[in-house]
Amino acid sequence: MPVRHDRSVPADRRVRLQGRPVDAYPALPPEAERGTVRRITEIGEEVLDRPCREVTGFGTPELSALIDDMFLTMHVADGAGLAANQVGVGLRLFVYDCPDDDGVRHVGHVVNPVLHEPGPAERRLLEDGEGCLSVPGAVMEVPRTHRAVVHGFDKDGNPLVIEGTGYFARCLQHETDHLHGHTYLDRLSRRDRKDALRQMAARRDDVLARRARRAARSGRPPTD
Repeated sequence: MPVRHDRSVPADRRVRLQGRPVDAYPALPPEAERGTVRRITEIGEEVLDRPCREVTGFGTPELSALIDDMFLTMHVADGAGLAANQVGVGLRLFVYDCPDDDGVRHVGHVVNPVLHEPGPAERRLLEDGEGCLSVPGAVMEVPRTHRAVVHGFDKDGNPLVIEGTGYFARCLQHETDHLHGHTYLDRLSRRDRKDALRQMAARRDDVLARRARRAARSGRPPTD
């Protein structure tokens, strides 16, 4: 999910790391400093259409390395969230570095997430522009609930509860959709889906070129 650029972040750069407030946090998360850029899968590739598998091995070097790579890949793609199947790995895992509508930055990862949306009495839908790193260049209006809660685990198997409102709630819903084998295009009408694919066809090359330049500046060009 691409970063939203129309929200200013306060000077104090309030941050919630893995759902908990911290006093300060670097612009580039430590995971990204350790990571390697991976290729981002695109709409039409089978791995994006299959439900992902549960992670069963926690605390492994392989899982930590995947999270590091996902953070850097998300960063060079100017993203706010990235699911594992977007780098070709069919596991239930996503990372995020996303602002909410109050300018609070949320950073973290969730393994084996379960999404809880508000009940009917509290449910309020917000329609806003939404894109996807796997649909480069396209942005469409998509209704999402204004609040979302995700239960899951960190990479070491510790339980997590991540709550989001506004744009961050949208991010949590968008990334969890990926792990079920869905993209935001699946929530569109046939006409709007065609519009999104036309946008992608027109803008894809420019988007990928920008990513390549950012990856080159990182000193860690993409791997296959």
